[in-house]
Amino acid sequence: MTVRKSERLLNLLIMLLVQRTYVSKERIRGILYPDSTTDAFEKMFERDKEELRSLGVPIEVGNMDAFFDDEPGYRIRPDEFALPEINLEADEAAVIGLATRVWEHARLAEATTEAVRKLTALGVPLDVSALDIAQPRLTADEPAFDVFWEATQERTPVEFEYRRSGQPTATTRHLQPWGVVRYSGRWYAVGLDTDRGEERVFRLSRVEGAARKTGEPASYDVPAGTDLRETARRLAPAPTTERAVVLVRAGAGLALRRVAESVETGVDGPDTGTAWDRLVVVRNGQGLADEILGHGADVLVEEPATLRDEVVARLTAAVGGAA
Repeated sequence: MTVRKSERLLNLLIMLLVQRTYVSKERIRGILYPDSTTDAFEKMFERDKEELRSLGVPIEVGNMDAFFDDEPGYRIRPDEFALPEINLEADEAAVIGLATRVWEHARLAEATTEAVRKLTALGVPLDVSALDIAQPRLTADEPAFDVFWEATQERTPVEFEYRRSGQPTATTRHLQPWGVVRYSGRWYAVGLDTDRGEERVFRLSRVEGAARKTGEPASYDVPAGTDLRETARRLAPAPTTERAVVLVRAGAGLALRRVAESVETGVDGPDTGTAWDRLVVVRNGQGLADEILGHGADVLVEEPATLRDEVVARLTAAVGGAA
């Protein structure tokens, strides 16, 4: 089975990061590129190395044996790959924490586990703690996300069933995806709609059923100078704003406090275990419920009733599903 490019890059990153010594090219080929010919391996390995380097990954080349000028090996030193110590205020740390919750994907977790398993089976000494600095954490819950993301990396067209707002049924659409971008609290696929011959954005949560990659990889090019976020802002529906009044437990909800229009401290809350504050927040209504739910029992919606009902309904469904 052909290993997807994104998984292959992740496997290479993991392999070079967790080992304590340089890794020979032959060992890399045997573990990560076992079915490739010599020429194919050389090309893919060089491309993958350069792609990781372009992402800021410091791949180091050195001799396998300190006393002999033999075959070079490769590694990534965790101390060079890690960010320097960064001091953030509490509210800044909360925003960074929210922003880094994209990508806690089971698929990438499987790729990580598989890479470590292969290395362990060969008796390679590993420093698995080095993975802490490479752990991705972004959530993308839409089932179609993986297909569009992979198609973007491979430049492969996608066919899918899409139901626009207000339409009773879905229609079949065809897209050459240029990228996947988050805008206004939603994930969108941006690309060329080949049915209409124009650039379009499609909200992934409105894709019904399984999206399908069609055609050959590298069958199109992304137009030079394409700005995915600007395209999404231009073509996606204008974000709606919503005013909400929420009770927030003292010392919690830092991301909400950062954007609050007003804060009233020391108000009565749903329990007396801690103090509570009342915040007036004006945010994009599409993502406000998600953000509030992320704070768990530390935030209670007072108004509007529609937002409160949505949060209650989703919590009730989650409890019912767990039961």
